[in-house]
Amino acid sequence: MAFPHPDPVLIEAQVFTTLPASLRRTGEPSDWATKNRRGAAVDSFIEGPSFDRAGNLWFVDIPFGRILRASPAGEVEQVVAYDGQPNGLKIDAQGRIFIADFKNGIMQLDPDTGRISTALGDADSESFKGCNDLHIGPDGAIYFTDQGQTGLHDPSGRVYRWTPDEQRLECLIDNVPSPNGLVLDSSGHTLYLAVTRANAVWRLPLSPSQRVVKAGLFLQFSGGRAGPDGLALTRDNGVVVCQTGMGLVWVHDALGVPIAVVKSPTGLGTTNCAFGGPEGRTLYITESDSGSILRAELPVAGHPMASGWGE
Repeated sequence: MAFPHPDPVLIEAQVFTTLPASLRRTGEPSDWATKNRRGAAVDSFIEGPSFDRAGNLWFVDIPFGRILRASPAGEVEQVVAYDGQPNGLKIDAQGRIFIADFKNGIMQLDPDTGRISTALGDADSESFKGCNDLHIGPDGAIYFTDQGQTGLHDPSGRVYRWTPDEQRLECLIDNVPSPNGLVLDSSGHTLYLAVTRANAVWRLPLSPSQRVVKAGLFLQFSGGRAGPDGLALTRDNGVVVCQTGMGLVWVHDALGVPIAVVKSPTGLGTTNCAFGGPEGRTLYITESDSGSILRAELPVAGHPMASGWGE
């Protein structure tokens, strides 16, 4: 019997820009590298891409606590460096920049002054395990993952929903083996969650009272040195999955059927992505092994973000 779905289209990504030598921290020690890379030298590890309304692509450098910005022409500049480990970054409808910081919690960056401050440093005085990524819902609520060093040996990672203007914090789920990227569907009724160490993406339906109910497995991957990392949503409610450690980004339809796969031309560290471009069909991908940002033209557009660009 023939397979009921066509094979996914293979798309070769291209390098949009790369960190210039002047912004690489070659030979400098990093506590992040010591703890997470067994002391192996790194000159950067970029993540968390997000577009502002002017078309600038903001992203982070985890080991050296930096926020960077690439212009539409691909020119990269450092906006701020601070004592932290920024991992995820998103821009809300008001232009506020929120950062999931593994070391400090949820941070906020003023894009005009470069001033960075703590927005949410703990959960009612209890320290976070280590915040990883975040997503901003249509009502302004911030969904974020508290990953720490969790995994199959310790399935205690958490997903929170935080309403900044009301200072209301809710834990949605607390038994995840390494929660990472996350994204809401367009209705706001389902939260998709990358579970890196389980090599999976979970589907978390939200009840009318906004509780997680009937959590289930949506996608199962295999192989690689890590697993699903950053997620994005297409305009058709499909889920885009960055499979870091494989150098791939999978594009699925709303039922989870793969319709395209993007292959990195550089390293295997395809960590996160964001839609951009005039038609919202260009996917920009942080490739952390080489310190590059890739781009690929997809057959489907991204769902608009709070900032006005793709997700």
